[in-house]
Amino acid sequence: MEARIRVEGIVKRFGNTVANKNVTLSIMPGSVLGLAGENGSGKSTLASMICGMQKPDSGRMYKDGSEYIPENPIDANEKKVAMVVQELGIIGILPPPVNMFLGKTDRFSKGGIINFKALNQAAKEHFEKWNLPLIPFNIPTEKLSIEHRKILELARALSCDPDFLVLDEISQALSQDNREVLYKFIKTFTSQGRSILMVTHDLEEMLEVCDTISVLRDGEVIDTRSSSDFTIPELQKEMIGREVSGDYYRDDMKEDYQDDLLLKVSDLNFKDDVKNVNFELHKGEILGICGLSDAGIHEFGKVLFGMEKGATGSVKDMTTGKELKDPRDLLDAGGAYLSKDRDADGLMLNASIASNLTIPNAKRLSGTAGYLSPSKVRDMNEHAREFFEIKCESVNSIVGSLSGGNKQKVNLSRWLVQDLKFIILDCPTRGVDIGVKAYIYGVLKEAKKNGMGIIMITDELTEAMGMADRILVMKEHEQAALLSRETDFTTEKLGEVML
Repeated sequence: MEARIRVEGIVKRFGNTVANKNVTLSIMPGSVLGLAGENGSGKSTLASMICGMQKPDSGRMYKDGSEYIPENPIDANEKKVAMVVQELGIIGILPPPVNMFLGKTDRFSKGGIINFKALNQAAKEHFEKWNLPLIPFNIPTEKLSIEHRKILELARALSCDPDFLVLDEISQALSQDNREVLYKFIKTFTSQGRSILMVTHDLEEMLEVCDTISVLRDGEVIDTRSSSDFTIPELQKEMIGREVSGDYYRDDMKEDYQDDLLLKVSDLNFKDDVKNVNFELHKGEILGICGLSDAGIHEFGKVLFGMEKGATGSVKDMTTGKELKDPRDLLDAGGAYLSKDRDADGLMLNASIASNLTIPNAKRLSGTAGYLSPSKVRDMNEHAREFFEIKCESVNSIVGSLSGGNKQKVNLSRWLVQDLKFIILDCPTRGVDIGVKAYIYGVLKEAKKNGMGIIMITDELTEAMGMADRILVMKEHEQAALLSRETDFTTEKLGEVML
């Protein structure tokens, strides 16, 4: 049987950096090949060449036994190859159905005018064909949640009826129930003889979903074998070239925080997005926030940080007794917030690392007459680069050129270089590899030890149970339970409350 896709001796360079070095691998019809590796190991580069986004410097690619040379992503689509990219790739001002059929709307047009009723109906039928959860069609795509945008991108990739599909870090944008939808889709897709190349940092997911796994390290394939022949520790060692010592989650099962309160949230409500949320945040506490898709956990983070006008209830700084009503109040109280969508809401991708670090810290970096002190700026930037282990040529490197893990390190470090009292983190480890995850958890454990209060919104139950002292569970946008690490942290208990 011919391989659906085979690449032989693929090399790709960016200046002096070799992103892919003599890569050879095959994906057979009806199978899922997992591509494992740290951030920067060359996974996305390889996937982008298969899907026509970039061209290899040397080597060959074959599809179903014939040489395959996609000129661009549209040409790849015509050859039945599609990709869901790691970073969101939609046009925000357009409604979802237009994004879905972008470049293919001629069949819904007459005299240059699009028949939106027909377009929307075709989109709905396409979602139903693949059993994808329906999303709102009548709003700009930028108003969708990041989870709905990722589902839309999957639907868009499927609109060319591909027989080969690349999924690059799609699951980390999804809550647990929609991950199950994704897994069912994968089984349906491959049962029809179609093939998938899957890139994911969730190693349990990779072992469960993939038939075969190829490991990339420093741009080279160092191992390929059946997923059943790997254990997680073996896969970790292959990816990073060394044993991963210890458990990167907490190793205790106690609520461990100080008596002093930082925040008290009372009857927090915002339209139908957030309803009746009440809790207290202690010094040195990690409070997890969990729920299924559309439970409201990500909307909650924005409401808590005062980003939504018209919210009712109160958020009180228990150090001063002051009501915190907007982001400026929370920042002045020693707080910070990281969005789940770091590229759109957090980082300035076209600016340097130094600029991204400096702007949130401008006030404390001022010298005489209110001007920025060059020496303070320089010292802070270099400290952040070294302490947070940001891999870059210099702090003048453009953030958009960094890997996902290093982007997230910049995103975190621009706040954690400050002496914060509390921070709201929405999916802080989304799209990062196991090494960066372990590093972020280490930073958070150290911040907890130093008395910082951490509100960690997460789609990953294992992450919440591994790191939190307590977990606030939301269901249908309302607080459903507040669970204790000492007595309630089991997947059965969480599942019972969430469902």
